[in-house]
Amino acid sequence: MKNKFYQYIQDLQDRITLKLEGIDGKVKFQEDVWKRPEGGGGRTRVIENGNVFEKGGVNISGVHGKLPKSMQAYFKVGDVDFFACGLSLVLHPKSPMIPTVHANWRYFEMYDKDGSIIDSWFGGGQDLTPYYLFEEDAQHFHQTCKIACDEHNLEFYSTYKKRCDEYFYNAHRNEGRGIGGLFFDYCKASETMTMEKWYNFVTEVGDSFLDAYTPIVEKRKNLFYTDEQRNWQEIRRGRYVEFNLVHDKGTLFGLKTNGRIESILMSLPPHVQWVYDHHPEAGSDEEKLLEVLKNPVDWISK
Repeated sequence: MKNKFYQYIQDLQDRITLKLEGIDGKVKFQEDVWKRPEGGGGRTRVIENGNVFEKGGVNISGVHGKLPKSMQAYFKVGDVDFFACGLSLVLHPKSPMIPTVHANWRYFEMYDKDGSIIDSWFGGGQDLTPYYLFEEDAQHFHQTCKIACDEHNLEFYSTYKKRCDEYFYNAHRNEGRGIGGLFFDYCKASETMTMEKWYNFVTEVGDSFLDAYTPIVEKRKNLFYTDEQRNWQEIRRGRYVEFNLVHDKGTLFGLKTNGRIESILMSLPPHVQWVYDHHPEAGSDEEKLLEVLKNPVDWISK
């Protein structure tokens, strides 16, 4: 399974970066192949200063070795070996009219001293963080997610949409990071779902990513925006940074397993503002976004 999934994310990385380069039209992804001293490595691809994408990364990794003590406590296991692979992406467009997007699809195995698998699971998801809310974009993104889920289980969309809303939440700000999408983790074999079925589900979601996001980019990339709207984007990016550094489990896992710091922090935007006690003007589009972020929205029924 690990070889099969690693091959999938390699192919998916190629598909995604090729499509995004075509949309940007100015710059290409720069590739950085790296090795982890304890075992494994990855292929980082970063795009910067483009026509459309100010900064973005589409990274794959496959790492293995002894599970660090800190993560043994986290997983409540003893001295075990592990393998983890996945594709992680974050795209920060230049225009505040285009939302930031994040996605991740991953697979994890743990082994006993004899090398036998004692646990394995899939995880992942995709979510959208707009700076100006276009409801039809939110509906499109969620509808695409729902179609991918419904191919495998009619309860998956509502379950994983709810988990996404709960996970990507800045509790210290009492607001969501964005308008959500899907989040699933610890997808393990059961009576109804074999690991092969989980693989089919996770790859279906992965394959849906370009359909969910790129039509929004194409629709919004030529819209006019002001310096004030760009300032708002940078202020909201600060909330994105706060989530990734305070709450995100993937960041924690990367740091505690001696992950590659440049790849872990690739998700951070290049230009950010923290303005003291900032509040948008009453009745403005900026305030409208904040109101939506206070409580999850059922975008499918809206």
